[in-house]
Amino acid sequence: MKIANSTAEYAALRSGLDGDAAPRIAYVPTMGALHDGHRSLIKLAKSLGEVVVVSIFVNPLQFGPGEDYARYPRPLEDDLQVCEADWVDIVFVPSVSDLYPAGRQVTVDAGMLGSILEGGSRPGHFNGVLTVVMKYFNIIRPDVAIFGEKDAQQLACIQRMVIDLNVAVEVVGAPIVREPDGLALSSRNIFLSVSERAVARSLSAALEKAATQTSVPAARAAAYEVLDRAEAEPCFELDYATIVNPSTFAEVADDHVGLATFVVAARVGGTRLIDNTKINFAPAPWA
Repeated sequence: MKIANSTAEYAALRSGLDGDAAPRIAYVPTMGALHDGHRSLIKLAKSLGEVVVVSIFVNPLQFGPGEDYARYPRPLEDDLQVCEADWVDIVFVPSVSDLYPAGRQVTVDAGMLGSILEGGSRPGHFNGVLTVVMKYFNIIRPDVAIFGEKDAQQLACIQRMVIDLNVAVEVVGAPIVREPDGLALSSRNIFLSVSERAVARSLSAALEKAATQTSVPAARAAAYEVLDRAEAEPCFELDYATIVNPSTFAEVADDHVGLATFVVAARVGGTRLIDNTKINFAPAPWA
């Protein structure tokens, strides 16, 4: 396993891969604190490419004022051990000053898709995500990049960026990996106390109940039956829970037929959590 601590070091490693028989490069961007969800992305990357590159970088541009940038976990040595155990070929670990040179002015605008729901709650968040991802694509030059479906709106923004800006990278979504109790794996789960963890389980429980329904109103009602109980807990504050178009993230109509995504976000104690599930609403049998 090779480690590149700067864009220059990565460029030197990358140049050795160019040529007539250049290998297919599969890339997994992360902010570190690697868990089994990340490891599933690496496993998928190994099936999609001949050389696997993982980046580890806590991107300041996607954190807003008062968010958890300073306390975001950064166990780099542990992360490198995970990468080595999973046979990653190159780990890219840039510094903030290397990735964002002085005088920086240009960023990527996520547009309307990046201004609603998660983007509405975290203004500028998706601009920061797309800016760093575009930089990664330019630096790493992967053939395929793998992103977790837990961050469904982020994945949709990246897919839209690739289309709109003619970026020659295949973007693949990987299924959500969950804890045994159903909670979606996240680096932020370590901040939950035992009691908060029990309440946080309400997010996935609400989605599980919604996914058994056959109409949008029924799915919404089933989810809110669970979420309303959670809101009685002082540590739980629901941000949004809605059923959206998987590509545009616009809310679907009550008579929607076909695939939709139920997205939910809440703050549990001092920790913000998101989750989602896909639901395929079939037409009524009498329609």
